[in-house]
Amino acid sequence: MPTPDSLRTVFMGTPEFALPTLEGLLAVGVDLVGVYTQPDRPKGRGKKLAASPVKKLALKHEIPVFQPQKLRDPLAVKELQELQPDLIVVVAYGQILPKAVLDIPRYHCINVHASLLPEYRGAAPINKAIVDGKTETGVTTMLMDVGLDTGDMLVKMSLPIGPDETAGQLHDRLSLVGRKALEETLHQLCVGTLTPEKQDDELSSYAPMMKKEDGLIDWHQSALEIHNQVRGLDPWPGAYTHLDGEVLKIAATTVTAGAVGEPGTILSADKRGVAITCGDGTLVINGLQLPGKKRLSAMNFISGRPLFTGTRLD
Repeated sequence: MPTPDSLRTVFMGTPEFALPTLEGLLAVGVDLVGVYTQPDRPKGRGKKLAASPVKKLALKHEIPVFQPQKLRDPLAVKELQELQPDLIVVVAYGQILPKAVLDIPRYHCINVHASLLPEYRGAAPINKAIVDGKTETGVTTMLMDVGLDTGDMLVKMSLPIGPDETAGQLHDRLSLVGRKALEETLHQLCVGTLTPEKQDDELSSYAPMMKKEDGLIDWHQSALEIHNQVRGLDPWPGAYTHLDGEVLKIAATTVTAGAVGEPGTILSADKRGVAITCGDGTLVINGLQLPGKKRLSAMNFISGRPLFTGTRLD
């Protein structure tokens, strides 16, 4: 059986979600021979090239960094082969691994995925779980294959979703669970108890990448459905409606019972929040943001732009 320090390991990841897992690999002492991350991208108003969070952490620890435009490029595959990895760990890398890469490591390509597979395969499992009103989610480590999150499952760890928890908050908690799940996976690999489990495709569901238009609110839905949409798309891409022809982003919502009036109508607007009629129930908003402006509390927003009872949001 291998020991952690004998495992020549390549890590592949890009965003902040991947950082705790990379830190976990450093902590358990695997032989990190390279880190793969997406190429630097333009960022901010100046559009200056910015390194990914994973690249910054790798450079801090003096780990060689590789940033191929396309991992399926034969030269990129050859470069990876020359590292002779025993193990490849993938967390939100941002590129699909071709079979030529999957076949390289001595042991496995292991992915850390932010859902309880086979539920929510795809790019946005955290958002989709909240939008769907789930009360539990988790992380699954799996053996990667050529399908999209279809490989054999290894370790699952679950956690509850709070009734008002946003995608951003859940993202941060799940990233820490991902580290624990990967550490347990490595432990089982090293002691010989790793037991892959086939996924049941009939129980699978898909969570595609969220788009801006997914945030448009339909006030004929129930207040609870809209509340889940708002928190599931916070901080990105954000839920929104229209006020006098302008986009109005909303956040920090709560649900109350009962409403009389056409859905989308402002019932009240004061320091307690902006109450809106929905298809079923009332949604109270306490975070509002106009284009190019900062997010404000309801009290601060209406002090600069009054909202009147009876106004319709489109």
